[in-house]
Amino acid sequence: MNDAIQRATSRRSATLALLMCLFSSVATADNRFSVADYETIQAALDANRGRLVFVPPGDYHISEKLRVRGAGSGLFGPGRIIQTQANQPVIEIENAEGAAIRDLTVTRSQGNRETDNEGILAIDCRDLVIENVSVIDNRTRSAAITLRDCIDSRITHCLIKNYMRITVDDRTASADWGYAFNCTDGTGISVSQSVGTLIESNRVIEENLVPTREIKAEHHLGDFVRKNKQKGLIVNQTMWDADYTDNWQQGSGIIVTSPETSDLTRIVNNHIENAAQGIDLHCDHVTVANNVIVNSFVGMKAMHGSRNVIIIGNQFTRNSLWAIGLMPGAAANASNPDGGSIIANNIISEFGHGDAHWIWGNERSPLKFDSGQQADDPPLTNVIIQGNIVDCIGPARFEYAVIIAQGENMPKGLRFSNNLFHPGTAGVANTELAP
Repeated sequence: MNDAIQRATSRRSATLALLMCLFSSVATADNRFSVADYETIQAALDANRGRLVFVPPGDYHISEKLRVRGAGSGLFGPGRIIQTQANQPVIEIENAEGAAIRDLTVTRSQGNRETDNEGILAIDCRDLVIENVSVIDNRTRSAAITLRDCIDSRITHCLIKNYMRITVDDRTASADWGYAFNCTDGTGISVSQSVGTLIESNRVIEENLVPTREIKAEHHLGDFVRKNKQKGLIVNQTMWDADYTDNWQQGSGIIVTSPETSDLTRIVNNHIENAAQGIDLHCDHVTVANNVIVNSFVGMKAMHGSRNVIIIGNQFTRNSLWAIGLMPGAAANASNPDGGSIIANNIISEFGHGDAHWIWGNERSPLKFDSGQQADDPPLTNVIIQGNIVDCIGPARFEYAVIIAQGENMPKGLRFSNNLFHPGTAGVANTELAP
C-alpha cells in the first residue's frame, strides 16, 4: 500500500513539475512580447507583427495613433493608453485579419477630450475582436469605436462612457437639408460597410451631456448657424423660417449604416443609456435582441432601406419621441425598400418620462410607422408586430401608443396581434390596427 501511495505521489509530483515548466515557458513568452521591453508601444507592435503584445498595468501616454497591422496582431492587458493629441485617433487597426484589442482602457488627456477622431478605428479587417475594452472620455462627433469595411468582426463586453461633444452639424452641402445648426453629437459604436458584425454585451453610457434647458441655452443648441438660399427639399417650412430645429441631439449609442452594403448584423444584450438615439439602423438582416435602452429620446429606428430586421425581447424605458420607429428614408428605393421585419415581445415602459420630454412634449408615440422622407420612397411594407407591451403607470405622456402615417406612400401590410397597448390621451392608435 505504501509503495502504491509513493508511486502515485511521484507521478503527481512529476505532473506538477511539468505544468510548472510549461507555465514558466508561457510566462517567459508573454514577457518577451511585453511593451515594457520596448521604448514605445508602437515599437513593440512593429517588432511583433502577428502577435498579441501585452500592456502591463500603468498609464501610457502617446502623441500619435497606435497602428496595428498584420494578421494576428494586437494589444491586450490592464494598461491605460492616454492620447495627448486631439487630432489623432488612439488606436487604428487596418488591413488585419484575426487582430485583437482586449482588456485595455483607452482615453484622452485633460484638455484633449473633445475631438473629431475615434478611440479605436478599424478599417478593412476580418475576424477582428475588440473585447472587454473601456473607451472613456473620447468625446467625438464620430464614434468611440468605429468599424469600416470589416467582415465577421465582433465588439463584445466593452464599456464606452462619455462619448459626446458640442459641435455643429453642417448639412448645407445637401439639397435635402441646406442648413447647419448647433448640436450635441457623438456615437458609441459605429459600423459601416461591414458584414457579419456581432455587437454584444456592451455598456454605452453618456453622463456628461444630457438634454437640460441649461445646456441648450448655454450652447444655443438647435439654432441655425448657416442656411442656403433655397430651403431644403425635405425641411419643414416652419422650422426653416424659425432658423431652429428641436432635433439638436444627434448621434447614437450604436449605429449600423451603409444601406445595401452592411448586412447580417447582431446587436444583442447591450445596455445603452442617455444616448440621443439608442440604436440606429440603415442595413439589412439585423437581429436586435435583449437590449436595454434607457433615457434616449429615440429608443431605436430602422430606415433608409432596412430590410429583414428582427426586434425582439428588448426593454425600452424613458424614451421621449418614440421607442421603436420604422420608416423609409432618402436612401430607400425600389431595389432597396424597408420592411419584411418583425417586432415582437418588447416592453416599452415610462414612455415620455425621459430627460428630453421637455423638448418633445406629450404628442408623441411609443411605436411609429412612418412614410418616406421623399415622395418616391417606396412604402414600409410587411411588418409583424406581436406580443409587445406599452406599459404606463399614471397619466399617459403620449397621444397614441401607435402612430401609422396616412396618405400617399403610407405603410402597407402591417399586422398586429397579441399586443397590450396602454391607450394614450387620444387612444390606442390613430387608425385601426389590422390583425
